[in-house]
Amino acid sequence: MDKQNDMAQLRYLEEAAISLKRVGFDTGRIEDRHLPVSWNGSYLCRISGKGSVLYRQQNVDANGAQAELQNVIGIAKTTSEYMAMMEHAPQLKARDLEGDYRVLADFNGIVLAGHPTSYGVRFITWEWDWNREGVHTGNYFYEHYEEAKRDFATRSGLVPKDALFAPEQLTEIYHALRFTREQDESLSIGQDRELKNIMTQVEQLVPENDLHRRESPEQSGMTMK
Repeated sequence: MDKQNDMAQLRYLEEAAISLKRVGFDTGRIEDRHLPVSWNGSYLCRISGKGSVLYRQQNVDANGAQAELQNVIGIAKTTSEYMAMMEHAPQLKARDLEGDYRVLADFNGIVLAGHPTSYGVRFITWEWDWNREGVHTGNYFYEHYEEAKRDFATRSGLVPKDALFAPEQLTEIYHALRFTREQDESLSIGQDRELKNIMTQVEQLVPENDLHRRESPEQSGMTMK
């Protein structure tokens, strides 16, 4: 059992390293079930095989990397969620489907599958044939797990499509909240804290690069409360 647990932690850390490198972080060698993470050439934190992110706040502050740390924490959490599911998910058995595909969710004729590859886990939603012997009409999300979950929820009818915000809408909401916090001097401390909490929630749903891609030079030079 301990060996199986060790291997599961190793697979998780390897997957986390792939996800982190994809968005610009550097990772070191996995040692003693911990993955060191660096940003802009400076050590930032390390991730344990159990999904914890360990760091020294003074190091984060010295490098001005609080936003980057939160990004690492979000990636570690998301990766931990789907890798735990992958460890116990049954194989997807469907006609003409070859390779390692695992059932992460299955409801109302729609299946969400995870496919481990050397480039990280890929995610797909399919529709079952009427006799559930084959699948068709696949939507492929590659590394975008949150988008795959959203697609599964709406395709299967678990959640009405209009009840969820698209990533582009969340990005606009994020910048509207940011503008309000920066410009509205009438905000109370409590109101500002609530807006900040909402922004943090959005940051966990939308990749950081997407959130900041549309920033103008004027916006990036503003001072947050």
